Amino acid sequence: MTPLERAFREERAQVVATLARRLGDLQLAEDAVSDAFAAAAATWPAAGVPDRPGAWLTTTAWRKALDVLRRDRSAPGVAVEATMPPAPEPGLRDEDDLLQLVLTCCHPALAIDARVALTLRHVAGLSVPEIAAGFLVPEETMAKRLVRARTKIRQSRISFELPEPEVLGERLASVQAVLYLVFTEGHLASGDGPAVRIELCDEAIWLTRQVQRLLPDDCETTGLLALMLLQHSRAEARHDGAGRLVPFAEQDRSRWDARAIAEARELLATTGRGRVGQYQIQAAIAALHAAAPTTEEINWPRIADLYGLLDRVAASPVVTVNRAVAVGRADGPRAGIALLLPVLEESRLAAYAPLHAAYADLLERAGDDAGATAAWRRAAELSRNPAEQAALERRAARAPRARPPFRHAKGPHRRK
Repeated sequence: MTPLERAFREERAQVVATLARRLGDLQLAEDAVSDAFAAAAATWPAAGVPDRPGAWLTTTAWRKALDVLRRDRSAPGVAVEATMPPAPEPGLRDEDDLLQLVLTCCHPALAIDARVALTLRHVAGLSVPEIAAGFLVPEETMAKRLVRARTKIRQSRISFELPEPEVLGERLASVQAVLYLVFTEGHLASGDGPAVRIELCDEAIWLTRQVQRLLPDDCETTGLLALMLLQHSRAEARHDGAGRLVPFAEQDRSRWDARAIAEARELLATTGRGRVGQYQIQAAIAALHAAAPTTEEINWPRIADLYGLLDRVAASPVVTVNRAVAVGRADGPRAGIALLLPVLEESRLAAYAPLHAAYADLLERAGDDAGATAAWRRAAELSRNPAEQAALERRAARAPRARPPFRHAKGPHRRK
């Protein structure tokens, strides 16, 4: 990595954040920082890399922004400096600025797709074509989305200042949701193209590291980072040589990233102070999966208990689907099916492929082979990713055909 590339990765977001807060204009800050990096590309090879690259970039970007403001003033000769905040000190690293930039990009007043786009553009530094490719939308569509989002920030007077402590928790929940959405889109991408988009996973983890560094005492952010690391630790084992998705139970655990798993465990060990949140619970579940030497040795009763806790902390039909799978492993498939039936009978998740895949697995293990095959096929039809769809179709083709249909029990079997 060249010094300029390192500065872009390590300093850029901080410089944008500092200028955005002091200028009150996100697009002007972004343009000025881009001009500053262009100046660095022209200057540093001959003059050498400054001792403090971030300070050099901040000062240069500030001057670029002032030049733009001078050109845009209708009356010639206006002293712009008299109406602007004082220029940032060289080398000053106000980390509150970076946190506020993240909070602004993820403001709850913005649509969720706008929050994602702003965060990837202005905090992670991805280009418009890169973001558009990551979410499989035309570049023009993504550019318009960014313009609308920045316009809303300006027109709604969304502040670049840190909110009061009592509001910070609510705003931080929005940040966490955005970061996890970016990660999950990378972990199993929607639409055509590769099943896994490593670059989106990497960006989500990097962004979460920045927030966790700024707020090390926030256990939910730490839990979210641990969750991402645990899920991403399996990236190399999730596909075979032909690019096909490999089911969790069939993955080669020697290909899992042991360092990422160890880091996640260390992070989780620092949580547990105060109220337990959904990301901490999900990370604890993922850690139990990672801890088992083989699929057969997974502690399903403990995982089922944790899903029960998650259902109380952050209840949703999706949590119920995952809980049903765990209960089906811990208490038998009939118990899992009993939990799943109410979700199947309502319409909210009718088009949710994992619901039908979970049902198929439970039916197959309960002996209803015909029902399992139909459910596998339904899951494949609903999948938004070709690689996942192919994997589900293979499961449908492998399902046994000879056993009689399973009759649903009226209630779940309890662990003794």
